[in-house]
Amino acid sequence: MRVKAILLSTLLLIALISCAQEKKENQKETIVENQKPNIIYILADDMGIGDLGSYGQTIIQTPNLDKMAANGMQFTQHYSGASVCAPSRSTLMTGQHTRHTPIRGNKQFMPNKDGQVPLPANSVTLAEILKEKGYVTGAFGKWGLGFNEGDPNNQGFDEFYGYNCQRLAHRYYPPYLNHNQEIDSLEGNDWTNKVTYAPDKIQEHRLKFIEDNKDKPFFAYISLVLPHAEIISPNDSIFKLFDGKFKETPYTVDNKYTSDYGPDIVLHEYAPVEKPLATYASMITRIDAYVGQIIDKVNELGLAENTIIMFASDNGPSPEGGTNPDFFNSNGKFRGYKRDLYEGGIRAPFIVVWPNKVNEGSVSNHVSAFWDVLPTITEITNAKNPDNIDGISFLPSLLEGKNQKQHEYLYWEFNIKGGRKAIRKGNWKGVWYKMNTKNPSAFELYNLADDVSETNNVADQHPEIVAEFQEILREASTESELFPFNTD
Repeated sequence: MRVKAILLSTLLLIALISCAQEKKENQKETIVENQKPNIIYILADDMGIGDLGSYGQTIIQTPNLDKMAANGMQFTQHYSGASVCAPSRSTLMTGQHTRHTPIRGNKQFMPNKDGQVPLPANSVTLAEILKEKGYVTGAFGKWGLGFNEGDPNNQGFDEFYGYNCQRLAHRYYPPYLNHNQEIDSLEGNDWTNKVTYAPDKIQEHRLKFIEDNKDKPFFAYISLVLPHAEIISPNDSIFKLFDGKFKETPYTVDNKYTSDYGPDIVLHEYAPVEKPLATYASMITRIDAYVGQIIDKVNELGLAENTIIMFASDNGPSPEGGTNPDFFNSNGKFRGYKRDLYEGGIRAPFIVVWPNKVNEGSVSNHVSAFWDVLPTITEITNAKNPDNIDGISFLPSLLEGKNQKQHEYLYWEFNIKGGRKAIRKGNWKGVWYKMNTKNPSAFELYNLADDVSETNNVADQHPEIVAEFQEILREASTESELFPFNTD
């Protein structure tokens, strides 16, 4: 009898645990009903996946980002929208990959004139969707999607403070920033005098936006400019963490940075850097400090329980302007840098914190990309998706529930240096360079399951997969007059 009683008690306990777990999962699945959580999306600029401690960085300190990973979910197979700034942001805002999104490259509106090709007026952005759902929307930092119809205020943002032109964002002590559609002069700054460090000024506006809208649902798009070249840091306590720690080789200006679309469009020279290693390291730690300030502000205002914070980077690390991604192992175990469609150019860090919804210290291997952010947020906020998006919500992965849909494939294109395309389908990754030339490069095929560093091209061993991928890459793109991609 005693054994039977113990057995019954054990079975009852198991049943209770099972019911509790099922109830918890059901709560997670329906937790978004009738809620308007605050949403903070933080985007670093040219920060490699290997620059964060939680992804393997050992030289640079990122305690706040590491704590985010410990308090939330870290994705291991998340991808940026493109391998450079503007198209990556366009995929994020529109939920469309570079087959469809309007902005597919870094292209000036006019040569040697501030501002990039504008996002068309008929684009439906994440900010516009959230604004219709009653959110206050703010963008702070680097925009890079154009003035006029492309201006943040015309694309759903109630407030904008930062750099509209991403060319100007290459300067950390600019003479002005944009506040909505007005100029905010930074007194004392010019191309030689350095008084106001613009990233610090922008950070003040971010924190004020959160403070001012603590009683309303808000969406804060925090598009950092760090650590994009030029690399420069104030001589403050953060810089002093690294000053003198490295054997430095000063970076001197020996060539001009030009547009991706030809040497005839000279944008500027990067500034010389006396201590490039210490400077870059301090810029990564400054990003981490900004993240810490944002989290502290959310906690101070009692908003943490109803606030989602996401962190990512727009593309892989850049080797320009004195940066040294190899020294810091900024691209981790991945091949390639900014502008590459190898994993190092597009594999992105991605961390999500949402207390009591996203499990602490969780890791997701779900394959996702920037164009998935929009449908994920629309599902969270019970908003309607625009037509013709390419994204798939990863909310089931965030809640560690069931029914997570998968992409048939992920797609990237970039019409520079002869044209570049890439595709990921399952564990297979195809890369094709110089596509729109008379002599395209050989098609490359990698099995990421056992070759995530893309060192062993197995195209010759799998002609059927190569043929399938080439057909997709030839047919997948829609024509763009501004960013033509011809394969003649």
